[in-house]
Amino acid sequence: MNRDTDEYTPRYLELYESGELQKKLLRLEERMAECDLCPRKCGVNRLLNAEGGYCHSGNAPIVAAVCEHLGEEPAISGDNGSGTVFFSNCNLRCAFCQNYQISQDFENQQKNQTDCQTLARQIVDLQNTKGVHNINFVSPSHFVPQMLRTLIEAIPLGLRVPVVYNSNAYDSLETLYELDGVVDIYLPDLKYANNEWARQISGCKDYVGHARAAIREMFRQVGRVRYNADGIAERGLIVRHLILPDDLAGSKESLKWIADLSTEITVSLMAQYYPCHRALDMPPLARTISVAEYRTAINMLDILGIENGWLQEPDAKDYYIPDFQRNGHPFISY
Repeated sequence: MNRDTDEYTPRYLELYESGELQKKLLRLEERMAECDLCPRKCGVNRLLNAEGGYCHSGNAPIVAAVCEHLGEEPAISGDNGSGTVFFSNCNLRCAFCQNYQISQDFENQQKNQTDCQTLARQIVDLQNTKGVHNINFVSPSHFVPQMLRTLIEAIPLGLRVPVVYNSNAYDSLETLYELDGVVDIYLPDLKYANNEWARQISGCKDYVGHARAAIREMFRQVGRVRYNADGIAERGLIVRHLILPDDLAGSKESLKWIADLSTEITVSLMAQYYPCHRALDMPPLARTISVAEYRTAINMLDILGIENGWLQEPDAKDYYIPDFQRNGHPFISY
């Protein structure tokens, strides 16, 4: 792990002071009139707070939970947790989604509409009272303008910690360009190496090209992971890859693509897959991964020379099951 001892100041503070952050927000909000914020490019007018489009989301942010999260990668959660904002709805329809209660139950999630001023106060409170190491926006691809407006509201209240963009990587390059200098840490998934499996499992027939282009742009913006003296990530790219049964995720090909981009990229190889939601009715997905499948993926890291990152143990599936219908924190172990 490369530790960087110079004090780190998030660049979004400079963008705010110069007025560039506000300009970025205006450009993003204009695009909501015929929404093209993600690759779906639905073209609906979300400024009217209509609930159309693939994500069923209008102008107001929809937030299922705001909490300190201790279950992210060690360099993200640290000892105090990651200040996590779980946006509702999603631009994918993953059959095995662990967060399906909030990602695909669109009608029920309308009750979680909030406003950016309230959300700003919540994330600053997490910083000040919980000592979280960052603010972690989960599933933000369709809520990027609301994310920026929240930051603009939060900065005068004292927000100073790094911003994490935690996405499924089905992101628009045009939207990511606006996040250059805003996001400190990119935490995308690389879900598939084959578009046909992406279509069947996640309802996305063009995932691979968009995800790879997005991750390439994320790496251009933030580079390798930079850590503070305590080993907490302050800036950089961490790519997550979830091992699926029967190699439906194309782990060998996905990891090779990452290595070809750069062996300096930090990889979080995840073994927490368990069949839930619609996966129980899809035979290839209706089981956990085997020890052999786990070892094969780990061996690929050695073969490809990927040395930076983390490995989940196969029993990780027992510890990362959220319940967003629970009062309070969605993770019961906290």
